[in-house]
Amino acid sequence: MKITIVGAGNVGGTCASFIAAKNIVTKILLLDISKEKAMGKALDIWNSSQLLTNNTKVIGLGNKEYIKTKNSKICIITSGFIRNTGMTRDQLITKNAVIIKEVTNKLLKYSKNALFIIVSNPLDIMTYVAFKELNISRFKIFGMSGLLDTARYNSYLATALKCNPKDIQSMLIGEHGDTMIPLLRYTTVSGIPIGELLSKSNINFIIQKTKKTGGEILNMLKTSAWYTPGIAIANMVEAIIKNSKNIITCSCYLTGEYGLNNVFLGVPVILGKNGIEKILELQLNKEERKNLKTSSLKIKKMISQLLEE
Repeated sequence: MKITIVGAGNVGGTCASFIAAKNIVTKILLLDISKEKAMGKALDIWNSSQLLTNNTKVIGLGNKEYIKTKNSKICIITSGFIRNTGMTRDQLITKNAVIIKEVTNKLLKYSKNALFIIVSNPLDIMTYVAFKELNISRFKIFGMSGLLDTARYNSYLATALKCNPKDIQSMLIGEHGDTMIPLLRYTTVSGIPIGELLSKSNINFIIQKTKKTGGEILNMLKTSAWYTPGIAIANMVEAIIKNSKNIITCSCYLTGEYGLNNVFLGVPVILGKNGIEKILELQLNKEERKNLKTSSLKIKKMISQLLEE
């Protein structure tokens, strides 16, 4: 079984290395506009195979070699312009939409039954663009968002509580951005509600910090984060390949769920060999539904602006 990753930058290269380390596929194709970059990273990852005791072959390709991606099980899109300091995810829309349309069409040409994981920013918008361009089942295309946001949120909770992050269970929904919604009713530490362990002000501080983490890392590194996104993608791929039916928050296309239509938003799904096996509709309270609608309206506004250009 093989998968294709388009974009050999920090995120693409990192997720390729983590997927290879899991030893769950036979071949990873790492494709980039710069063939030398893709080949160099692929070679470096393959050189580590003996040390990591895996046998996943990693091959670097250029953007004229899409035919070699034929019959990929999963196609992961990380390509696009990176967010520069001072630039919001929203400002990336027009530039990256052009790239997403071109890349996804080329991939679908050779892999008609592939599942698509979109990572390029702004994630919810780019997943929408790809979905409309490809005209495939909504269960076969989704965006990586929830695992990343949840990991960041949980790490801050663990720091505040001085506990093991593994003990924390939480759920974030909505946009991969400033209107993301941590659901406090679903946030527990070894079964203990978070409200019994942290004050409301501390929780709100952590929520705001979670929302700003992407920008904070950007200011520090002068480029977007890649370690946690790379691991998040690899975990999604593992859930699909192993058909493990994990419950994961993904940006997926809603057609009435949560009272919303024609929008990609992060909501919990069951992820398996066919992609999204089922969208789980939580019983949100009035405030949570209001916040999710606000998140939806923001994304729809950005989509409308893109379509008008």
